[in-house]
Amino acid sequence: MHTSSANPSPSLDRQSLRPDCGNCFALCCTAFGFTRSADFALDKPSGTPCRNLAPDFSCTIHESLRPRGFRGCTVFDCFGAGQNVSQKLFAGNGWLEYPETKDGMFSAFKVARQLHEMLWYLIEAQERTFDPYSSSRALKPRKIIEQALDGGLEALLSLDIQDLHSQVRSTLMEISDEVRASYFAAGDDHLEPWLTPGADLMGRQLSSRRLCGADLRGAYLIAADLRGSDLSGADLLGADLRDARLEGADVSQALYVTQPQLNSARGNSTTLLPAGLVMPPHWGA
Repeated sequence: MHTSSANPSPSLDRQSLRPDCGNCFALCCTAFGFTRSADFALDKPSGTPCRNLAPDFSCTIHESLRPRGFRGCTVFDCFGAGQNVSQKLFAGNGWLEYPETKDGMFSAFKVARQLHEMLWYLIEAQERTFDPYSSSRALKPRKIIEQALDGGLEALLSLDIQDLHSQVRSTLMEISDEVRASYFAAGDDHLEPWLTPGADLMGRQLSSRRLCGADLRGAYLIAADLRGSDLSGADLLGADLRDARLEGADVSQALYVTQPQLNSARGNSTTLLPAGLVMPPHWGA
């Protein structure tokens, strides 16, 4: 059912890491489970179709997900893993038509989604670094990931994800240190002692600040007010931006920003976004 290749795909770029739902078998609506909460209106076990899923793999309430209690669906992004698994790994053979593929496909998607997200960060890291050595360090795990994605189901599922996460994290942190240092001269607001990785900044008033080069990796910025602030060179890897106010903020040169982070935040047309990312539809509501 699936194809494989021994050669890595060096041609993968950020455009190929964008979701293409029309070429996916609704893997995000089936493989993952969720619990009833502010983000989901019901419980759904992993490996089962969402009750809102249509036979053609479309969502029957796609235009009204947020008002009907499915905000989490509008935040999620698979980084292009859905279409890769559906069309490349399983050659366009859907789990509905071929039920025997279901377990393998769902397992592959859970792994591939992590790998695609790592690729998103690694590609940016290579683009942002000034050091050829750092660029080559980022290229090494990138090649491992691309080869695993091209190597068939067995190669994908046998990959040591934890070790790969460690390699990627180390590389991203190294390049973050380098890039952030180049922004320090832009202002000293990033030197505040409470602006640290993993900091609890929930609801914090941070508007109109020069946060250039701040290390906000993994920080809790839930409902933080960042309106009009400059986050150029700030490391936002894994930062929780749920309901963070980004109106008028400049995140165009921030490090490691993802579409899910923007989808979970609040902003408008005055928010400056990184290349390759788009304003979420609900920002204009």
